[in-house]
Order: sequence, then C-alpha cells, then structure tokens
Amino acid sequence: MTTQTTTAGHTDDIGTHERVSRRRVIAAMCLAAVVVFAVAAPFALVRSTSGNHTSGDEPHYLLTTISLAEDGDLNVADETASGAYRQFHEQTLRPQAATDTDTDRQVVPHDPLLPALLVVPWNLGGWMGAKLAIALLAGALAALVVWTAVRRAGAGLGTALLTAVVMIGTAPVAVYGTQVYPEVPAGLVLLAGVAAAWDRRHRGHDVIVGGAVIALPWLAVKFVPVAAALALVHLVGRWHAGARRDVGALVSAYCLAGLAYLGLHIRWYGDATAYAAGEFFREHSGQWSAIGPTPNYLGRSSRLLGLLVDRGFGIAAWQPAWLLAPTAIGSWLARRTPGWHVPVVTAVVGWLTATFVAHTMHGWWFPGRQVIVILPLLAVILASWAGAGTTVNSQLAHARGIALAAMGAAGAVTTVQLLRDGLAERVTLIVDFARTSSPVLGAMRTLLPDYHVVSARTWWLHAAWIGIVLTTAVLAARQTTRPTDLAPTHVGN
Repeated sequence: MTTQTTTAGHTDDIGTHERVSRRRVIAAMCLAAVVVFAVAAPFALVRSTSGNHTSGDEPHYLLTTISLAEDGDLNVADETASGAYRQFHEQTLRPQAATDTDTDRQVVPHDPLLPALLVVPWNLGGWMGAKLAIALLAGALAALVVWTAVRRAGAGLGTALLTAVVMIGTAPVAVYGTQVYPEVPAGLVLLAGVAAAWDRRHRGHDVIVGGAVIALPWLAVKFVPVAAALALVHLVGRWHAGARRDVGALVSAYCLAGLAYLGLHIRWYGDATAYAAGEFFREHSGQWSAIGPTPNYLGRSSRLLGLLVDRGFGIAAWQPAWLLAPTAIGSWLARRTPGWHVPVVTAVVGWLTATFVAHTMHGWWFPGRQVIVILPLLAVILASWAGAGTTVNSQLAHARGIALAAMGAAGAVTTVQLLRDGLAERVTLIVDFARTSSPVLGAMRTLLPDYHVVSARTWWLHAAWIGIVLTTAVLAARQTTRPTDLAPTHVGN
C-alpha cells in the first residue's frame, strides 16, 4: 500500500485524508481510460470536412505513416503520385512537401515520431486503426491524470476520477483523441515527465524525464519550449537534491540528443526543423516563417485570455469547467505544496508558446490545438483544488467539487451534441463545428468575446473577462492557507 504522510496531528491540506490502496487507484485509472476511450473513439467516424475523413495536417502525417510502413523511409513522392491518401482524403490533396529537383524526393514538413508510432496501428486497421490508436492514448492520458492527481497532487481518488473524465473526456481534448495530430501523444509524454520530475528524490525518474524531454521535439518542434522547461525544473530540482553527477549525466544526454536531432533534421529535411522541407516555407521566408512572417507580439497578447475565452476557439466555450482553472491556479500558487512549481512552470511556458509563438489561434483545426499538450497539467491542478480542504472548510471543498461536476456536465452536453451532429453529418470537425446545436455552447458564445471579428463588444468583453479571471485568482490565493507546518509530502509511486 502506498500512502501520503504528514506531520502527526495535522490535516493534509492538499488532498485526501484516507489511505488509498494501489488497487483502488488502478481501478480508477482503468475506469477513466475506458470512459475517455469510449467518448473519443466515435469521433473517428465524424468527417473533418464535408468531403474528407481527415484534413489539415492529418493526411500528411498519414502519408508519412504509409511511407514508413511500406518503404521504410520518409519519402512520400510515390504515395502522393499514386493517390494513396484517397482512402482517408477523397479530394485531391495538395502536397505540403517541397519536391527536391534533383531526386524528386518529397518529405512532409512534420516531425516523424507520430507517424512512426502509427505504423503498427496502420498495418492493423488503416486510417481507422491509426485514429483508434490515438483514442487509446487519450484513455491512457486520462488514467495518468488520475494517478498524478492522487499520488503527486494529493487529490482525493473520487475527485481525481471526476476531473480526468470531465476534462479529458470532453471537447476539446476528446476530439483530439482521434485527430491525427501529435497533441494527445505529446500531452501523455509531457504529463509522464512532469509526474516523474515532481518527486526529485528518485534517481530512476531521471530516465522518464529524460525520455520525455528527448521525445517531445520528435513529435513536433513546437514542443521544444515545454520540453526545455521540464528539463530545467528537473535539473534544478536534482541539483538541489545533491545529485550533481546525475545532473551532469542528464545535461550530457540532452546535448547528445540535441546534436542528433539537428543532424538528422539537416539530413532528412534540409535544415534544423522539419518545416524546412515544406513547399510553403520555401516559397516564403523559410522555415522560421512558421511563427509568422511579421509577428505582432502586442496583438498576440490578447491570446493570453483568448485561448481560454474566445467564443469559437477558446477551450471554455466547449468545456465551461476550464473557467475554474484561474481560481485553481491562484489557490495552487498560494499553497505551494511540495513540487508545486513543476506543473506550473511547464504549463506557463506552454501557454506562452501558444500565445506568442504559434502563428495563429484561429486555424484549420478544432479549437484548443495549441494548448492541448498542457491541459492535462491544468487538470491535475484542478483536481487538487477541487479536493483540497480541511475539517474546517470541508463544505467549501464540497462546493468546489459540485461546481466542477456541474460545469463539467455542461461541457459534456456540448461534446455529446457535437458527436451526434457529426455522426449525422450536420457538422464537421474542421469547417463548421461551431454550428453544433448544443444549447450550452450557444449560451457560452453569448458571454464570450469573438477575437476573430474584433469590435467594441469584443474589447468590452475582453476587459470584463480579464477582471473576472484576475479577481477569482487573487481571491482564491488570499483565501488559501499555506500548510507551512506540514512536513514534506511523501508521495508514493
């Protein structure tokens, strides 16, 4: 049995007061995984556009998967020429890959780890097998949220299970549970690394953290900032723990991995990132134009809030429970329980990357794409907040759980209606998802700003939501008592 312990006579402010057996945790993890898979898997049947099962970057990831499965290389020229994509993209597909004039070689401008992971599912079930494999990863992500919330953040088992099902098993995360994008795999890898870095005392966790840091850039170069943040907080933690030799070994491993990454990208893609192989980027300002040819960082600052509350692409429009995140974070920062900084630093870096580095918030994809990778971290913080309480304020903790459940249920209504409309071909997941007939989504959209069509109303709502977010976070922080008299939490594996 693995338990948490605190100083005798004190109540642990960060979580459950009961001893949670390994068997019960595993049961809750399995239940979360099954529920999330059951929700995500049917989205594989919903078309991305009116004429295609996949769209955006999805068919290009699958082309690379086919090439790896059949030829063992990244060259998709023969697959493109033969129309191998038509089984999942009925219309003529415009290649993203630039053609090498000397060899007629075409390499898709996306990192290869996701296609490599999908080779076996592709061989077993084609494009549907690939989508269902990602749904399995979404289920695994929900299970890991449960484990991390209980064993690292000190949340109660019931609260952790509720949070995982609500936040991972609804849109937008559940929709990405069958989208052929690296977001869900990256979220799983990042959360595993954060969970390992959280407890800095164990040398064996270095392997998990190191593997996560090295793997994330191979899923997509856009995950380099969160990988670097994870590496930094782990290295600092291990240094303070006195593991100086281990820190040196990790730094050496990261340097070698970085050199391998650069060397192989130059060989396969022609430069430091996969974008260098893209026709669009070669025609414009090169690979770095992926972040925008002339970025307006002041203008992009509106995404700090917009990623949460934009009426179309904000995550709260689809799952209102995300509006509780600022309150949960304010309380989390005030409590500063052991390891609190690990998910916070990583999540902040991910949110800033989505704000200032991503080319756009509104794109040819389902909402939330830029922040899916860090939403599991926020879910863990939410679970800790919803289950945090002492014998004095247990009623407050109960109210938090009710709020999470009620708002989460509202988001579930939108997810179910989106699925129903999608299966009936009334909406698609890329072009007209906002037309879903969910009454909850309709109500949310009347309260949220539209950053796509900027008007006076947009800025009034923007100012109002800034006030709401800051006020709730500050009030939560002020009303939270830091458990300074508690011994460091012992967290089991």
